[in-house]
Amino acid sequence: MSELSAIMPMPEGACETTGAILPLRVRELGLRFGAATVLEGVSLDLGPTGCTMILGPNGSGKSLLLKLLHGLMEPTSGRIDWGGHAPAQVTARQALVFQKPVLLRRSVAANIDFVLRARGKDGARRDALLDHVGLAHKAGQPARRLSGGEAQRLALARALATDPEVLFLDEPTASLDPASVLAFERIVTEARARGVRIVFVTHDIGQARRMADDVVFLHRGRVAEHSRAADFFPAPQNAAARDYLNGRIVV
Repeated sequence: MSELSAIMPMPEGACETTGAILPLRVRELGLRFGAATVLEGVSLDLGPTGCTMILGPNGSGKSLLLKLLHGLMEPTSGRIDWGGHAPAQVTARQALVFQKPVLLRRSVAANIDFVLRARGKDGARRDALLDHVGLAHKAGQPARRLSGGEAQRLALARALATDPEVLFLDEPTASLDPASVLAFERIVTEARARGVRIVFVTHDIGQARRMADDVVFLHRGRVAEHSRAADFFPAPQNAAARDYLNGRIVV
């Protein structure tokens, strides 16, 4: 299932939830593929505001956890509670941006128009959204001719067009140059300041230091540590987290 799933209209007969969907409570979450256990015993609580950065070595389950929280996959065991709702009930109130954006074969402007129409939003917002992410001058250009940084900012604008309460970001800047990374971070920081809850997977420790209010460190499919950024970066309690921050190979 792609990021486009979260910008389509609500399915016929689906119930749109009301009321707060935060805080988030996850209890003993597990995910298996056949005999392979990829997430096990994951429990965490996320408050209603801020930016949570999810760190960990390759294969620790970061992207899979994001998809479970967003309702794109079903867990094998455990429970995810978004303010009393299951993930599938609140997907339309959230948005997800992947590492590689999926853009429609249309103009930059038409990519935003599609989302606004699909969600019944005011089409007049398009120009402001494009201006906000620095793409107003590219409005008539085919979306698939954008540079990597521009394409990722368009994907972010499309996600923000849905007015999400929670924004999931799955290594969105992994392939971008430094200037594009900073431009992307600026937009996310502004969204956080407006009250959008951010959950951000990254391998970039510098980025995590710049953005995080709290850090979830995953190791071997488990939450090895979850603490405030102000506590985690100076003195992580978990040995694998310490090694990771010190640049050692963690498996």
